[in-house]
Amino acid sequence: MNKSEYQNNILEHLKLRDISLKDSNRLKFHLMPNGGWLNDPNGLCNLNDTNHIYYQFSPFTTKWGMKCWGHYTTADWINYKEEEPFLFPDHPDDKDGVYSGSAFIENKTVHYFYTGNVKYVDKDYDYILDGREQNTIKVTSKDGFTYTDKQLLLSNNDYPANISKHVRDPKIIKYENAYYMVLGARDKENKGCVLIYKSANLENFKYHMTIENNDEYGYMWECPDLFYQNENWFLIFCPQFKEGTEDLNKDRSAYLSLDLDLINKTYRIKEYSLLDYGFDFYAPQSFTINQRRILIGWMGIPDSSYTDVTENEAGWVHALTLPREIQIKGSKILQQPIKELKNLRIKQANLHQVYDCFELNIEEVNTLDLNIGEINLSYLNGYFTLDLSKCGKGRGKRKLYIDNLKNLSIFKDTTSIEIFINDGEFCITSRCYNKSNLIKTTSDFKFTYYNLSAFNINYYYE
Repeated sequence: MNKSEYQNNILEHLKLRDISLKDSNRLKFHLMPNGGWLNDPNGLCNLNDTNHIYYQFSPFTTKWGMKCWGHYTTADWINYKEEEPFLFPDHPDDKDGVYSGSAFIENKTVHYFYTGNVKYVDKDYDYILDGREQNTIKVTSKDGFTYTDKQLLLSNNDYPANISKHVRDPKIIKYENAYYMVLGARDKENKGCVLIYKSANLENFKYHMTIENNDEYGYMWECPDLFYQNENWFLIFCPQFKEGTEDLNKDRSAYLSLDLDLINKTYRIKEYSLLDYGFDFYAPQSFTINQRRILIGWMGIPDSSYTDVTENEAGWVHALTLPREIQIKGSKILQQPIKELKNLRIKQANLHQVYDCFELNIEEVNTLDLNIGEINLSYLNGYFTLDLSKCGKGRGKRKLYIDNLKNLSIFKDTTSIEIFINDGEFCITSRCYNKSNLIKTTSDFKFTYYNLSAFNINYYYE
């Protein structure tokens, strides 16, 4: 699908858009497709005081389809513009999908790196050890809207011999006057890892080292994001497991705190933690603005066993999470909704008032039993539980141990909930389809409760 084919078939997208914009399940203060499918955030960057948010986008279907990069821009995180799709699968090296990637800005030029997917269909393949190309491709841009010709940087022959045909999702970091690219990978023994390549010029990348940990953290590591903050190295990644558990997805978002020496190619894993404990959080990506690190994730997961009720009849599916600011506490990553979202607050209210969209902040609580319509939140004997059994469409309970519940912030949109516990040390993100937001509780706590307004979004083709 090239740009001309997209434009020639835009009526198919507009049919989905017309259905989706009337859907009562649409979120108010989250980014969604205005029709079609959305998944991973891509290419997050700030250029000339404009934030560019690209994302995996299938414009003609609410199922997994041919991927391009959709595109939103915002200057203030409240007012958004949906731009024309940015990258299309229009080259032999990405003909079966423009997959996930990132952006790196230097000298007022944006360097985009992404995975070009090519799948062979001439015979039966397992698509693990053979049958596909995972090409690392680069384009550059001066404005975030137009770009240079596509340049193939790495192909299957450039990855280590022990690596399968699953290599993807490049992200760049500059350190000690060199550029390092991290790529998520799966080796031939079904162990997840991250490959690191090094370059002096953002074009000629050579294999440098691998970060791995046997098979303890899954068979594939997707969406790696390596950064150094507060004198600590962190690797955010998405380990995929063969099976899930009652309290964990099989496809997860996690991070490692590392003792890492990129120069001498040594590392030690200090700690492994989940980034989010919810049913719907995956493929997060971070970027920096004026020394702030902002993270956005996909509010969904691959191959879910539960239902997204908008997928079949509402013309759209999936959303991006709230933008979050990362803070570091020791070897822990803390996430909090960015401060700009306070501008969504309409008025402070009491808990008897019912709103479609709200922010509830709770502190000074020992035990908790809180209902938001059919949603139940509880904290007892050290365990915090989110129970969506009555409104999750297959999503049940999520339970995690928290030694001391100090505070929590709940951001409830029409069909989503994001919970930030103990200043964001623990996060839970999920879609939910409760019929009421009536709040009931028998617990005593100090709180602030705000009615929230919606994002102002100017949609393309309106």
